[in-house]
Amino acid sequence: MNTLLQQPNTTKDELYFHELWSSVKRDLRHHYGEAVFKSWFSKMNMVDFTDSYIKLSAPTNFTRDWIKANYFDSIRQLLAYYDSSITRVDIVTSAIDHQNSDLAFSTQQNTDNNNQQYSTKSSNNVIFSSTLDPRFTFDNFVVGRPNELAYAAATTVAESPTAVAKSNPLFLYGGVGLGKTHLMHAIAWHIQNSSSKRKVIYMSAEKFMYQFVQSLRNKDVMSFKEQFRSVDVLMIDDIQFICGKDSTQEEFFHTFNALIDNKRQMVISCDRSPSDLDNIEERIKSRLGWGLVADVHSTTYELRLGILQSKVEQLATAVPLKVLEFLAAKITSNVRELEGALNKVIAHSTLVGYEITIENTQEILRDLLRSNQKTITIDSIQKKVAERYNIKISDMSSSRRSRSVTRPRQLAMYLAKRLTSKSLVDIGKAFGKKDHTTVMHAIKTVEDLSKQEQEFEDEVRLLMRILQN
Repeated sequence: MNTLLQQPNTTKDELYFHELWSSVKRDLRHHYGEAVFKSWFSKMNMVDFTDSYIKLSAPTNFTRDWIKANYFDSIRQLLAYYDSSITRVDIVTSAIDHQNSDLAFSTQQNTDNNNQQYSTKSSNNVIFSSTLDPRFTFDNFVVGRPNELAYAAATTVAESPTAVAKSNPLFLYGGVGLGKTHLMHAIAWHIQNSSSKRKVIYMSAEKFMYQFVQSLRNKDVMSFKEQFRSVDVLMIDDIQFICGKDSTQEEFFHTFNALIDNKRQMVISCDRSPSDLDNIEERIKSRLGWGLVADVHSTTYELRLGILQSKVEQLATAVPLKVLEFLAAKITSNVRELEGALNKVIAHSTLVGYEITIENTQEILRDLLRSNQKTITIDSIQKKVAERYNIKISDMSSSRRSRSVTRPRQLAMYLAKRLTSKSLVDIGKAFGKKDHTTVMHAIKTVEDLSKQEQEFEDEVRLLMRILQN
């Protein structure tokens, strides 16, 4: 590795950053070899920088995603090695870099009076703490039962010229990688691209706290208050970050009240519901639930398959349906991991020449599949369903046709197909040597009932979550 680290009092000009990036690229070439370097790093460029921030560009969305998934930590560590003051690194695509270069919310230190200045580079009065992901639009969001309420609420807020009374605040919550950030970005993109003159701030709760602390240090709290209370839409991501931070909670509380009282829209995301937040004031909990609280549920098999099909269409790549079905059945943790798995399979096909088959997919993703593998067996499904419906396990393999037994048996067959890799024939054998057509009929019956009866669909989803967890 090169040892030309930043020396004290080094002037950080364009030449400095050019040499810095050249050193990093040399190290990447040395560490990963010529083939990997040419495939992924050779066309990367540095397109923007400050003392502590570096923005890099990649030629395509796919290249950017692959680098982020596989090499981002190495790039970040090398940059920090050469200059320890670099604390933030972004990678964008070349095609959209110019479009997004003015979307960063920045703070600049005034060297004359050492006051923190709240300056913005924005378009259409929309202000962001970081570059928005161009993939995260409403058009690219795949809607299904687990996220349809959150999607409908998000589009309503984005399209409304004023605050939506019944959805103020709009509180989106759910696990990691289920689509909360996608919807937040989509709202911001829609406002950015519309003719709306609404002034919007979108940032993480961590960034909100940082700005507040800086204003206290610089004795310029009034500038902070004016910045956040003069907007039409305030969007805060990962609000759980302020839990246990009393001073930040106090300021957030007053900001919240000021905006709501003036009929300004608030959109908040979190990893849990307001009632489940710990170490946060009750008055804040109460206010977070004033408007619409929308849960972004864990994805269903059908939604995961739809997401994969949409992704393949965007990438204009041919992937056999059986492989997509395999991925949808096996990777159930979150959408981010699901899309990452698909990208990896496509990369092996494009770069190495692998045929995209289930067998090759299993080999390529063996570590990921092992970590996602649940100890779900047909026996465990039968046991759980029998307990749920208060029937005997032996009823699962019996020939009894009473509704009290038939419906749970059909549901167990459906779950066996969705949650295990067993074939229809194997599933039929486990249910008293039933014919595979009986299993097919059971699956169709459950799918039809789920479409017709919301309560039954909720029951199916509940059982799937119980078994998967």
